[in-house]
Amino acid sequence: MSPFWLIFLIPYGAFLLIGLVVRPLLRDKPKVSGYISILAISASLGMSVWALISVLGAPHHQLVIPPVEWAVVNGLTINLGIIMDPLTVVMLFVVTIVSLMVQIYSQGYMHGDPGYHRYYAFMSLFTGSMLGLVLADNLLMLFVFWEMVGLCSYLLIGFWYHRVSARNAAAKAFIVTRFGDVGFLAAILVLYNAVGTLDIAELHGLAMTGVLGGAVLTWAALGIFSGAVGKSAQFPLHTWLPDAMEGPTPVSALIHAATMVTAGVFLVARTFPLFVNSPEAITVVAVIGAVTAIFAASMGLVATDIKRVLAYSTISQLGYMMLGLGAAGMILSHEPEASLEVVKAGTAIGIFHLFTHAYFKALLFLGSGSVNHASGTFDMRRMGGLRKVMPWTYITFVIGSISLAGIWPLAGFWSKDEILVIALESQPVLFILVLITVFMTAFYMFRVVFLTFHGDYKGGEVGEHGGGAHPHESPAVMVVPLVILSVLAVGAGWFNVSGDFGAFMGHGNETGFFASFFGILTHPLPLLSLAVGVLGIILAYLMYASKKISADKVGAIFKPFHTLFLRKYYMDELYQGILINRVLLKGVFWICQLFDAKVVDGVVNGFALGTMATGRVIRRLSSGQLQFYGLLMGAGVLIIFLVVYFVG
Repeated sequence: MSPFWLIFLIPYGAFLLIGLVVRPLLRDKPKVSGYISILAISASLGMSVWALISVLGAPHHQLVIPPVEWAVVNGLTINLGIIMDPLTVVMLFVVTIVSLMVQIYSQGYMHGDPGYHRYYAFMSLFTGSMLGLVLADNLLMLFVFWEMVGLCSYLLIGFWYHRVSARNAAAKAFIVTRFGDVGFLAAILVLYNAVGTLDIAELHGLAMTGVLGGAVLTWAALGIFSGAVGKSAQFPLHTWLPDAMEGPTPVSALIHAATMVTAGVFLVARTFPLFVNSPEAITVVAVIGAVTAIFAASMGLVATDIKRVLAYSTISQLGYMMLGLGAAGMILSHEPEASLEVVKAGTAIGIFHLFTHAYFKALLFLGSGSVNHASGTFDMRRMGGLRKVMPWTYITFVIGSISLAGIWPLAGFWSKDEILVIALESQPVLFILVLITVFMTAFYMFRVVFLTFHGDYKGGEVGEHGGGAHPHESPAVMVVPLVILSVLAVGAGWFNVSGDFGAFMGHGNETGFFASFFGILTHPLPLLSLAVGVLGIILAYLMYASKKISADKVGAIFKPFHTLFLRKYYMDELYQGILINRVLLKGVFWICQLFDAKVVDGVVNGFALGTMATGRVIRRLSSGQLQFYGLLMGAGVLIIFLVVYFVG
């Protein structure tokens, strides 16, 4: 068996070791759990780097790893296998490096928490599940890890289960994502019924040759995408993600940067040839991505909780990634002669933004945790002036904000502008939506910077991980991961300055499709997007730093929009008040309850009543009188005689 199986088995081993040995036997030594988890993720990171080097040197950038036979059921052989290709190794590196930084940071953030052992056990399980999802070579195995990721997110969002809000948020995340997962499961069943295989490489070939096509392919692709919509919090299944902020901040960083929400984008990229060969499905991906990007950004403009601003930012950036995949697929869908390698290379733009986004988003979430550690609150209205006492957190947070805003030369600039270029070439309307989102993103991120770190300190609060009276810089165990992530937030984008990332994803093919998209330094569009981003920063400065423009007056002028954004477009009220309380509880569920009570219970109760009535009749016939029994026997003999005489 290939040693690369250990990439996800080692974190699973850490989960079992912490849960079954360390927690029961070393309850008073919580740091041991942290060390075990960090060592396990470090080992997985080392093996991921080994895998990356191996793939770089392999023919066609792909290693052939024989699958392992797991079970044979009625002639059906179920294999477990792993894919080791450019998409896999990029995701492996992202997941392991971000997870390692989060695990190290957590030693300071979770210090003294009574659930320390449980926290690190769940985090190891979470990381291992995401790594297994990335490595899976068939949809059945992928779906198992997909559900494991959902379970881990439920456990970690509700980690502080003594809080009602945390329990509700965990349940909401679990239930909302199930709606998408039903579609994903249905797609798996449709594909197996149509072609008899769930092997991803085989499905790619069947879709490219046209054996798998038509309505079956379209519905299967849409089913897969519904799973991605749930996990990646795309409109309209986005409502769970802002509430997921009830979990510990390092959990938020891991969910938003490298694990659960990126799983949906990865799923679309992994099954990309299916989407490319269904113009309807790939168009849906692009449109949903663009709508989600601007939709979520608008809510980030008015949120006052720093983590919720970052949550809306994540939803918006995931929309960018989906748009990148969708726009590339729309162009490729009009090129019927495109090879499988070129089609796979179409994922490069969306995945490149996932690659860069992971570092600056993890940096921003961990930075918000550092702020909370100092001020005891996530409410920006109670912060201010923290740059004076938290210089490291301030500098790294600003770097993350500049990168997210897409300002040259940081990482976000390179990946964001790739998406803008391809959106313009595929559909100008999508480009306009994304360009507006660029302005919003720059504005709301520097609104966070100015409200949190500039001005005067407003007192904070006494919270879980700090007191507001005397804010201070976080300990080194929290600051060092911030510095490392800030370096990646600056430099990660330079991997594709000359098209290297795209060439890697395209197995070395640097012609045709790539020539249109990997030369943004010579394209006039970056200057436009850069100007739009800078305008957003300037407006944020005028409103929240120099205060030459009154934020209150602007809010009053646009009060209807402000209220609409603040109430999150009333989506929660729509789902809870109308969909759940009226349509489901008073509609569908009432009909089901009525059917159960009147039909199902009626049939069962009818049989019972009939049996009881028959028993009463038989009981009356059993009188104990011998002459009555003789009469019945004689009547029976007479009936038999008559039947035989007349019928026979």
